[in-house]
Amino acid sequence: MAVLLALGAAIAYGLSDFIGGVAARRASVWPVALTACLGASLGTVVLAMVVDGDASRADMSWGLLGGLGSGMGTVFLYRGFARGRMGVVAPVSAVGAALLPAALAVTTGERPAALVWAGMVAALPGIWLVSREPAPANARASSAAGLVDGVLAGVGFGLLFSALGQVREEAGFGPVLATQVVSMLSVVGAARLLGGDPTPRLGADWWGLGAGLLATLAVVGFMLARQQGLLSVAAVLTSLYPAATVLLATLFLHEKMHRSQSIGLLLCATSVVCVALG
Repeated sequence: MAVLLALGAAIAYGLSDFIGGVAARRASVWPVALTACLGASLGTVVLAMVVDGDASRADMSWGLLGGLGSGMGTVFLYRGFARGRMGVVAPVSAVGAALLPAALAVTTGERPAALVWAGMVAALPGIWLVSREPAPANARASSAAGLVDGVLAGVGFGLLFSALGQVREEAGFGPVLATQVVSMLSVVGAARLLGGDPTPRLGADWWGLGAGLLATLAVVGFMLARQQGLLSVAAVLTSLYPAATVLLATLFLHEKMHRSQSIGLLLCATSVVCVALG
């Protein structure tokens, strides 16, 4: 069950990134990021109203910390897509999102089985390869910019997964609502600091609402997977989301899938099989 929930979270994140990425290409990065956070907040409000919970101060604190990570990850991911190559930003951020919570889980006492370890190890190059695109000869500058943004986005999303992984099952969705609200405020603050305008306008800016609602489903899937199993496994499998984004781009945007991406998908599939059998 934990494997299925984490894979569901990865698919939801991948679809969310696909919608947000298409919207950011047609509109402006900052409004799309803000409406995505708004959509996630609205979805979480509904969950918090219909699902009972008893969140402690510690649970809420973890939720607030996760919001800082989510806001940081969203800001640098979208900025990286805007000024660098998606094929650099996406794999770096996804690997970072997997490594940070997995390392935290192992250092705090989790001991996955050997086959699960093999799956987790296979996932990291799989995530990298499935997101990579052959670079043009003149792409060094944009690749360097994308690398920095990708690292920072990975740290942000890794912090998000690590923090939400500490929230107790009986806490309900109050801490997740705190995460989404802080994330939205973080995007607005970052936009102001970096000279962007987060004000949504009519058109593709509002596609972010759909991306945000899907992100809510992804967070719920991740949290349920964490409650059913290990944080390290939930984080690594959820971080397979670039595979879903690449497949969607191939199907609907007719983007070509390169050989390295095919190898990456094979490694991702191997990872899922190893974790499920372990």
